[in-house]
Amino acid sequence: MAPPAVFLDANVLFPGLVRSIVLCLAGADLIRPHWSQRVLDEWQIAIARKQGPDAEMDVISARQAMAQTFPNALLPLDPLLEQSIQLPDRADEHVAAAANATDILLTFNVRDFPRRRIRELGYQVVHPDSFLWQLLSTRAAETRPAIALALETNGVEPADARKALKRAQLPRVAKLWAAEH
Repeated sequence: MAPPAVFLDANVLFPGLVRSIVLCLAGADLIRPHWSQRVLDEWQIAIARKQGPDAEMDVISARQAMAQTFPNALLPLDPLLEQSIQLPDRADEHVAAAANATDILLTFNVRDFPRRRIRELGYQVVHPDSFLWQLLSTRAAETRPAIALALETNGVEPADARKALKRAQLPRVAKLWAAEH
């Protein structure tokens, strides 16, 4: 069985640790990551606005590495589908449309994607904490090394892992991680 196709919203790419965890999971063939050009652009703009030009250059490098590592991850946008989707925040409609080609939309803004509207599109909208907790709970042997690699890559010492995961808005993952260490 193929791993699930997971569309990453810009707010999942923005926190470096969460992005690293998800991409390490993809590197371990636990998920197939996807994104759109607009999501990548939103991520880059948000970083530039909040952290400045040096951070933006880091995003450009990360985007290039992501494109090389996951050459099939970039999904085209269907403008007609985007126009047909109506969400509370119109700025999220391109995300909902692009995620249509996947199994799961991973976003911290779950409330922005009403279940009854998304159900018709055929995928689930899941919060990263819930998604990662589920993977860690059911496939710990494969998930743990990916999370450990992401923590190490981000310079997180093992003793600080729980705090770092909580700061990354992954409280359930942090608790489960700490309980197993």
